[in-house]
Amino acid sequence: MPRKEKADTAGYQQLKKDLAAQNPGRLYILHGEETYLRDYYLGRLKEQLLTGGMGEFNFHEIPAREMSPRRLEEALDCLPMMAQRTLVLVTDYDLFKAGEKDREGYIKLLGDLPEYVCLVFVYDLLPYKGDARTKLAGAIKQNGVVANFVRQDQGDLVDWVRRRFRALGKDIDSKLALDLIFLCGDLMTNLIGEIEKIGAYAKGPRITRGDVDAVATPQLDAVVFRMTDAIGEGKFDRAAQVLGELYQMQEAPIKIMWSLGRQMRQLYSARLALERGKGAAYVASLWGMKPYPAEKLLGAAKRFSLPWCRRAVVRCGEIDLAMKSTGQDGQQLLTSLLLELAAPARRPALPKR
Repeated sequence: MPRKEKADTAGYQQLKKDLAAQNPGRLYILHGEETYLRDYYLGRLKEQLLTGGMGEFNFHEIPAREMSPRRLEEALDCLPMMAQRTLVLVTDYDLFKAGEKDREGYIKLLGDLPEYVCLVFVYDLLPYKGDARTKLAGAIKQNGVVANFVRQDQGDLVDWVRRRFRALGKDIDSKLALDLIFLCGDLMTNLIGEIEKIGAYAKGPRITRGDVDAVATPQLDAVVFRMTDAIGEGKFDRAAQVLGELYQMQEAPIKIMWSLGRQMRQLYSARLALERGKGAAYVASLWGMKPYPAEKLLGAAKRFSLPWCRRAVVRCGEIDLAMKSTGQDGQQLLTSLLLELAAPARRPALPKR
C-alpha cells in the first residue's frame, strides 16, 4: 500500500501570518475538508477588512451562477468607502472549468488586482482541483495564496479540544480528549457540536468518560472497532450487542460491511507490521492515521493471529460481494460473518528482533 503524501499547508500558514500581521493579501483560495477552520479564517478576514462602519458596503459577493470576467471586474472596480479595503467573495466557482476566453480574462484580472481589494474564492461543495500546468494556476501562484484546510495534527487538535471545553467552564484531560477524537472523528466541524453537547450534559467541572459515553455520537468506524476489539478479547456477546446497536441505529448493512472490511485490512496490515518488528509510526504512515488511532490498532492486532487476519480480509471481501450481487439479506450475512470471525484464533509469539 503506498504511503499517503502529506498535504501542502504552506498556504494555510501564510494566511495565518498575514492575519497575525493584520495585512491580508489581495488573493486567497480557501478549500479543504476542515470547514470549521476555513470558515473561522474567512471570518477573521472579514473582521480585518470590513472596518470603518461601512462593512456591508465594502463587501461584494458574487454567486457562482453570475460569475464572469466582466462581473468580477465590476466588483474589483468598486472603491472602498470609509475604509482601506474591499472584500470580494466568490463561492463554489470552478475557475479551471471556465471556457478558454474566460480563463484568459481571469488571468489578466488576477495579475492586476488593485491594492485595496482582497479577492477570496471559497470552495465548499466543490473540490478545488488546480491544474499546475495551466497559465491560470501560474497566475494564482504568482499573485495569491492557496490555503488548504486539512485535518489538524493530533497535538494541535487535543489542545483545541481542551480550549473549547475551557471556554465552556469545563476541563478535560489529554487522554480523554484523544478518546473523544477517536470516537467522534478528527474533524473540528463535527467535534465542536460534540463538545457543546458534552459540556452542557456534564454536571461537574471536569469531563468524565461517563459524560462522553452518555451523549457523544460515535462515528461508524469507532463502533466497528469496538466490535472487533470485543472479538479479540473473546467477548462475543459484547460484539453481538454492538452489531445489534448498529442495526438499531438503522445503519445500512452494506455501509457496516464497508467499514468492517476496512477495519480488517487495517488489522491485517498492523499484524504484518508486528511480525516484522514495526511500530505504530509505520502503521500510521501506511494509512494516513494520527498516532493515537495507530497505537490502538496495533494494540488490537496483538490479539489476533496472522492467519486469522488474512482469512478475515478474504471473508469480508466475499461477504461484501455477496451483498452486492446475490440479493441475500444483508443483516443475516453480517451476523453469520460475525459468528465466523468470533471463532478463537490464538496469536503466535512475536519473532525476536
